[in-house]
Amino acid sequence: MVDIRPFRGVHYSELVPDRAAVVCPPYDIITPEMRQELYRRSDYNFVRIEFTRALPDDVTPDEKYARSAAALQEWLAQGILEVDATPALYLHDQHFTYQGKEYRRRGITALVRLEEENGGVRPHEGTRTQPKDDRLKLLRTLQANTSAIFTLYEDESQRVVRLLAAQETSEPLLDVSVHGERHIVRAINDSHTIGEISGFLAGQSLYIADGHHRYESALKYMHERRAAPAPVSGEEPFNYVMITLVDFADPGLVIAPAHRLVRGLSAPVIEGLSDQLEGLFTLEKLPLSTPGVWPQLESMLQAEPEKVKLAIFGLAEDSLLVLTARDDIASRMPGTHSELYKKLDVSVVDHLILERILGLDIDKDEASLAYAYDRLDAVDSVLDGEYQLAFLLSPPRAVMVKALADAGERMPKKSTYFYPKLPVGLVFRLLRD
Repeated sequence: MVDIRPFRGVHYSELVPDRAAVVCPPYDIITPEMRQELYRRSDYNFVRIEFTRALPDDVTPDEKYARSAAALQEWLAQGILEVDATPALYLHDQHFTYQGKEYRRRGITALVRLEEENGGVRPHEGTRTQPKDDRLKLLRTLQANTSAIFTLYEDESQRVVRLLAAQETSEPLLDVSVHGERHIVRAINDSHTIGEISGFLAGQSLYIADGHHRYESALKYMHERRAAPAPVSGEEPFNYVMITLVDFADPGLVIAPAHRLVRGLSAPVIEGLSDQLEGLFTLEKLPLSTPGVWPQLESMLQAEPEKVKLAIFGLAEDSLLVLTARDDIASRMPGTHSELYKKLDVSVVDHLILERILGLDIDKDEASLAYAYDRLDAVDSVLDGEYQLAFLLSPPRAVMVKALADAGERMPKKSTYFYPKLPVGLVFRLLRD
């Protein structure tokens, strides 16, 4: 059973009339340049709590977390941040544009009881150690969930859809337009509606779309607190974490692929790559000058859906190289994985090309490997000489994410990009009653 609960949300007060100046992206997409811009935008930008910068005179790297906590306490004391008096679920409508089309993604921000991997909250992607350490240190110091974990649920009966639609006439708590997106947040504090939503979701499995590192950090923190000498009841705030729930069938659920970018390869490795690939794939050139090249690439990648297909830019001058896996590709993959996993294009790229052929360590070669979530950006990175190769993948399907999670298996790290990210600084949660 999944335990969903309302909470007393924290948000900026009327002392901060320009909410657009204080909202920030989640920590994992904030570059050093972006952080500087967010600092300049407002003295109260949430980046100072979510992902504050280190200073030259810091004695230890962990001093930045203490500054985040100090900012949080100061803003609460000054009334810059206020805490809602009544526990609520928060309806979040995120309006955005993707590839020229307008979308609205509807989510419910709530608390969920933390569970181990085989429980009702299921991961779909692998994690890395450094981000988990960072989020754990922030959680310990702040005693707050600053950003929600993006999770998915099934609502085939449209029961929750109807309950949320009935809330559309209520007065918004927040209506913020920032970075080309509009965010409308409404507090649902009617006990009957909360009970209906929580009761329905109790019978569901939830799937982590984005925020695996934060979930695992919250789980580790819970174990730390439970290991302390003081007795615990299981109802303490640290047993729960803040999430935003989105229906698998939501029209605004957009999943982009994480294209792979590689550099630092020697000339002999690059020169011999095509020959090695021919043992695993059939290769077909698609010049970038081809009229309608991107729709044509899309058609080529989607043809024969039972086969693994991807494209590489950087091997053939001014051309994409479209790869179609040979029939025995699954037998070349690590035997510990399921047949479903072995037929993912991202799995094939990571295991057979990046690791086996190019000799990269996915977890450690951060200087040689990067990710792009727009194929044009990926190609431009090669054309500009920043990277040597771009591996272009197809968008993952939500049904595949669910199937792997249900099987207890995780996709490779950086397999999915749920677009757009949930912003930070709209509503968050303190770990106290």
